[in-house]
Amino acid sequence: MPPAAATMFSRPEETPNFYKIMNPVSEIVTIDVGGQIFQTTRQTLSLAGPKSLFSQLAESTGLAPRFIDRDPELFSVLLSLLRTGNLPSKAKAFDVEDLVEESKFYNIESLLVDALSHHSHFEAFNLEKSLLLPLNGRDSPSTVATTPLGTLHVAHGSKITSFDWSLRKKATILTQFTAMDSLLAISPSLAAAGATDFSGLQILDMEKGFVRETLNWENVTKSGSTVQAIGSSPGLLFSSFESSRRNSNCIMVYDLQTFSPVTQIGHYEIFGANLDSAIPSTKLQWVESYNVVMASGSHSGPSGRLGNIKLWDIRSGNVVWELKEKVDCFSDITVSDSLSAIFKVGANSGEVSYMDLRKLGDEESSKWVCVGDERKVGNVRKEGVGCKIEAHGNQVFCSKEGNIELWSEIMMGSRRASERLPDRVFRKNLMGRVKDMGGARITNLGFGGNKMFVTRKDQQSVEVWQSSAKGF
Repeated sequence: MPPAAATMFSRPEETPNFYKIMNPVSEIVTIDVGGQIFQTTRQTLSLAGPKSLFSQLAESTGLAPRFIDRDPELFSVLLSLLRTGNLPSKAKAFDVEDLVEESKFYNIESLLVDALSHHSHFEAFNLEKSLLLPLNGRDSPSTVATTPLGTLHVAHGSKITSFDWSLRKKATILTQFTAMDSLLAISPSLAAAGATDFSGLQILDMEKGFVRETLNWENVTKSGSTVQAIGSSPGLLFSSFESSRRNSNCIMVYDLQTFSPVTQIGHYEIFGANLDSAIPSTKLQWVESYNVVMASGSHSGPSGRLGNIKLWDIRSGNVVWELKEKVDCFSDITVSDSLSAIFKVGANSGEVSYMDLRKLGDEESSKWVCVGDERKVGNVRKEGVGCKIEAHGNQVFCSKEGNIELWSEIMMGSRRASERLPDRVFRKNLMGRVKDMGGARITNLGFGGNKMFVTRKDQQSVEVWQSSAKGF
């Protein structure tokens, strides 16, 4: 060895890779769980996060196996989750509560929840009615709200009942409302609620059962302001207010963390018979790809049903696109960011139509395309009144009385860059098994995690629809 190399390292342990040479399995960690030996790598254990027990095991330097007095079979399931990012098939043999409690011990509950309830497990064509969640009292649900991982809040009468992501834990709080018309799940423990006959938007702590904050719109007449709709983006909270005298309305924008007002848009004072200004927004939906909020509302009068749809740029406070509805005005409307389209169910026809967001700049192409029976568009029999429509993922769900239609896009051949966007093709499927079909009229559709939630008229319960191939 050259002299310089000999004097560079004074001790053997300072030699590069000394420990790996002396202990070639140094990256392997041996763990004794309830008498059963497991071996894994430090890298796998570190995937659990710095605050987990697994991370502490990864940092262990002792030669003897670390002993943990827990169930080895449950540990095996959680270790498989770390290795692959998914639960193994044998996990179905265990009760969810057992897995949850074990994950809490190792401080990886969030990883387990994500694996069990992630939206990627939502299979629209394979949904079946799997569970019925009973509600306390005699009131049927007026509105529902969900979180991305499947926590469910249900407003019924003056109460809100919450179910955790596993639907095993249930809690009910009493509110100041007689009934609620709008509900938004800000988090599993926080909700925004409002009513068309009660002033103010309330931020409710669902765990402790108290009003954390009340947000109001100070209108010109200094009268109360009732809530017509609630929506949110990743950092903002939207609320559509109407004055108690019903002579003005606006959309207030709040910071979603502090609930302090950011701006207001769409402020209208109603004068005379200006029906367009008199229609408050009754649905607010954020469109992430276009960075706008869709505000829609409709009104029934002697001349029929009128409505308007507006896309608002929050930063400028301007309307970037607007449509006034007269022919077959929507009974309900939704927007799909994934499909880049607005969908409606006509109040008269009861048929589903779409408008391509990619074509909104083209006046000739900015029109409704009926994907159902186009002959019914001129119908005046009001077949669509009460129908609900919601988009989730790449599918659109529309309720017709007691049934649910599932609409999906059929992918056509590719086009050249110079060619105009063609009309799109959507196909309808009836959902569920034969025994799942029918029943009382559907009043709400909600989606969270890998589940769909359905409520029906005069039913004091919530239906849970889930894939028959996934879950517990």
